Amino acid sequence: MNYNSNFDVASVMETLRAVNEKYQDGSPEDEALRIAAVALLYVRDSQKLDEYREYFRKFYIPAIESVTVSQTFATKDEADAWLASGKASEDALVKIAGQGFRVITARKGTGLMFLRTPLPEEME
Repeated sequence: MNYNSNFDVASVMETLRAVNEKYQDGSPEDEALRIAAVALLYVRDSQKLDEYREYFRKFYIPAIESVTVSQTFATKDEADAWLASGKASEDALVKIAGQGFRVITARKGTGLMFLRTPLPEEME
């Protein structure tokens, strides 16, 4: 499920109020909803809403969305040429002919090589 990090504070407050009406004053649910409402107001009033939105977004982003491919190559030859050019950096994640690879130091310590590292979409 996707969550909207650009939520409207007034709408959220109205929803919390509507939900809270179903619970008796002083109940654990009433207390939890009041704490959530006041926390959101505090974030807004202390001008930290943008920071909270970013935190909220990162909290709910699935791991798949956080994987970033730095280069894409149609063929292994193209990828090898890029690797040999010196433009590659260790730990870069690249896609070669639809498959993921990580750039690592070669086993003998001379230069870089590709290590097969499946991308999230390959594992679905």
